[in-house]
Amino acid sequence: MHDTLPLLTATDFPAIRRQALNTLQVNLGYRCNQSCLHCHVNAGPNRTEMMDGATVDLVIEVLKARRITTLDLTGGAPELSEHFRRLVVAARALGVEVIDRCNLTILSEPGQEDLAAFLAEQGVQVVASMPCYSPANVDRQRGDGVFDLSITGLQQLNALGYGVPDSGLTLNLVYNPQGPSLPPPQAALEADYKRELLQHFGIRFNHLFALTNMPVQRFGSTLVSKGTFGTYMQLLK
Repeated sequence: MHDTLPLLTATDFPAIRRQALNTLQVNLGYRCNQSCLHCHVNAGPNRTEMMDGATVDLVIEVLKARRITTLDLTGGAPELSEHFRRLVVAARALGVEVIDRCNLTILSEPGQEDLAAFLAEQGVQVVASMPCYSPANVDRQRGDGVFDLSITGLQQLNALGYGVPDSGLTLNLVYNPQGPSLPPPQAALEADYKRELLQHFGIRFNHLFALTNMPVQRFGSTLVSKGTFGTYMQLLK
């Protein structure tokens, strides 16, 4: 895999200015049940790096000490962490809003049969990866069968009240391009998603987030291999 860090350290992008800290995003580990080309942490089934219990305890202490209002859990598949559920319970007991960056197929994994019910019980906000409403496009990006499992996961969440008006359970979807391009306008794409998923699968959700791929790890390495890294950086700028 090509190292993209040297290509990113020297940049004329505007500097980032720190403001008040209210959201803590925590990567619980690189193990995942999927292995996606665009993954910015190179996660997959063969990765073994996972956050240990002592560090999770520290996260809980930071939530208390800094009075953080939102805990954003990611991975890999964050739900594969042995500490995921106790961290969620501890954060919710502190009144912290919890976001689970969910790939949807994890809801069908052995041992995760009660995961959706747990998320609903704790009032966790689900932000779910759904790169398209077309089966072919999703499977091309994430692997054969991923679309069907994703639909099953969304239907399972809907049945628990996620994405349903006045339920208090938020279900947001995430779109990202399959190649070195920018996403289309978010509002129009959200309308397309809502129409297609409701018409064909009876699925409802709250909002769609259109994200741009980061030029690091697998995706960045692919750009380097194809000689398009510099072009993509200019596109981002």
